[in-house]
Amino acid sequence: MRNLTFLTLAIGLALTSPALANDHENKDVSLTYPETRTVDEMEEQFGEYISDPYRWLENDVREDSDVAEWVKAQNAVTDAYLEKLPGREALAKSMTELFDYDDLSNPVEAGGKYFYERKSGGQNQAVLYVRDGADGEERALIDPATWSDDGATALAGWKPSGDGGLLVYAVQDGGSDWRTLKVLDVTTGEVQPDSIEWAKFTDLAWMPNNVGFLYSRFPEPEGGEAFQSLNSDHAVYLHPIGMDQENDTRIYATPDQPDLNHSAELTSDKEWVVITSSSGTDERYEITLIKVDAPKLQIRKLVSGFENDWRLIDGEGDTLYFITNKDAPRLRVVKTDLSAEKTEFTELVAERDAVIDGAMIVGDRLVVSYLVDAKSQLSTFDLDGKALGTLDLPGPGQVGGLSGSMKSEEGFFSFQSFNRPTTVFRYEPSSEPTVWAAPTLPFDPDMVEVTQRFYESKDGTKIPMFLVHMKGQDLSEGAPTLLYGYGGFNISVLPQYKPAWMAWIKAGGVFASANLRGGGEYGKDWHDAGRLQNKQNVFDDFIAAGEYLIGEGVTPKDGLAVEGRSNGGLLIGAVMNQRPDLFTAGHAAVGVMDMLRFDRFTAGRYWVDDYGYPNKEQDFKNLLAYSPYHNIKSGVDYPALIVSTADTDDRVVPGHSFKYTARLQALDTGDAPHLIRIETRAGHGSGKPTDKLIEEYSDIYAFLADATGLSLTE
Repeated sequence: MRNLTFLTLAIGLALTSPALANDHENKDVSLTYPETRTVDEMEEQFGEYISDPYRWLENDVREDSDVAEWVKAQNAVTDAYLEKLPGREALAKSMTELFDYDDLSNPVEAGGKYFYERKSGGQNQAVLYVRDGADGEERALIDPATWSDDGATALAGWKPSGDGGLLVYAVQDGGSDWRTLKVLDVTTGEVQPDSIEWAKFTDLAWMPNNVGFLYSRFPEPEGGEAFQSLNSDHAVYLHPIGMDQENDTRIYATPDQPDLNHSAELTSDKEWVVITSSSGTDERYEITLIKVDAPKLQIRKLVSGFENDWRLIDGEGDTLYFITNKDAPRLRVVKTDLSAEKTEFTELVAERDAVIDGAMIVGDRLVVSYLVDAKSQLSTFDLDGKALGTLDLPGPGQVGGLSGSMKSEEGFFSFQSFNRPTTVFRYEPSSEPTVWAAPTLPFDPDMVEVTQRFYESKDGTKIPMFLVHMKGQDLSEGAPTLLYGYGGFNISVLPQYKPAWMAWIKAGGVFASANLRGGGEYGKDWHDAGRLQNKQNVFDDFIAAGEYLIGEGVTPKDGLAVEGRSNGGLLIGAVMNQRPDLFTAGHAAVGVMDMLRFDRFTAGRYWVDDYGYPNKEQDFKNLLAYSPYHNIKSGVDYPALIVSTADTDDRVVPGHSFKYTARLQALDTGDAPHLIRIETRAGHGSGKPTDKLIEEYSDIYAFLADATGLSLTE
């Protein structure tokens, strides 16, 4: 019945113009914001005197009662406003239906067992299942629903031992980046006594014969500082099964370089531990090797200097395979022989115009995922680098989760698009990929149209953008449009299915996703063109996207809403300051808003690769020029804006959003609502339960719909 209901709505939308609300029912609601006290905080930097009157809002909400009261007061105002918005219930109902599908992960085979996650409609968190054999009967192995009453404790990573007898898994509570590691006996389902605290930014890798596993952690933070203090002294540890954490062996650390992060993985034949070290978010790594069966711990540096991107694909014996951007900004595949006297890398797959996004080896086949104008393509090669052809995909979309082994004749990958949730494919070198698992969809994807356009940015650069709307929809007068962007950290924004986006589309809106510079869609040069002193290009690209959508009649001038998360939240804050006349409404989620202090909290110090150093004059002046918090203009009418964050976000601490909102509300920025929605027991985004997602996005999209005139009805 859900499919029929959606199809009926889709046909209605296809035959009529987009539903527009003639009157924004909530626009005249009077808003009285909480009064936020100010402090006399002034700092001189490079001849500039910087006022920071809301510095006290940086304090941890769990530790500072004044901040907690401010949060309570802000949420009261926001909740009162949102409660009067039309269409919230209709959106929540639509999203509930659109979440009602099996969201699947790629399976991992170990000892003849297949492990995979599935989250079905109505479930807050994914459940881990296991099958004995590819076609065996599945059984639930871990169900996080039993871990907390509010559904905010999540399974956040796992790895079976080589024989499939044990499984190490990570527990994430309240959305925090901190992880607690546990061990499960797969046969009995019993949780073992092993418990590891303070793991963060970690891979999981089993040593041979189940003697233990490798993980990465930080030292235990001082009391009250777990969600605020800078992360340093990352190290790789070996945990012996059955032992207390205090008996773990630190196998790799760099105490002379405390800012480095380290992650460990093993080749599929379990002969080499490969440790990847990084100093920030830029793809510049060092590679360190440890021989597994050596009589004592022997560290061997394979790549030094933090100059290039190196990603292990796999290894067999002394031959290791990597993706690298050394001498290839759009990346290439190389191999090296560790038995040779001198370390040399032999090219297998040369750089192309398309960017390499990932790779796996399955038996004697190399499968490489390319990005072609922000869409995935899979190409195959033999292990000498000879091209063998491309694999068929369902259409324009995103390939992810490439997982294969040189010790196996099967591998897996996932595929999704704006109108298609994740489908998992099984690949064998002797045949075309076959569907391993596909969800039953709550709508007909063929009723949703996905197209790609290219527009010019301010400097003439061509920028790709996807448009998504109901097929056959009459756009002659435009439709309220939601424009999404990110633009940073070499992260490619590819086609992906989001139930909240689909609810907007289903209601008659258009969704647009712009592939801004700063991402990885076209390789290193594209990334470099949107970071450091070039960061303004990202904002120009996004502004140009908005101008294009209005100029082409996709959306009316008063119908453009914009959205971004994290670095994308910074994007929304910056463009709201630079072009408040262009946008009608915005959603800035968990954004980096104070560009002069971002590097002083938790993971913020890693971001200097993209943003620069606030304590260096050239970077400081550039950061100050676009910092959302510092560039709010009094006397200018700002669009309607809703800021969202969470009390346990220890990636981008909520003080960014608190300070930004306080200043926006205090200055003369017009009569449009400027609200903040602060979630409890939630972090930067991962691990958030489904019911909280539905509640959050029915609030936010009802806010955006009300501002842009999108009518939300049952």
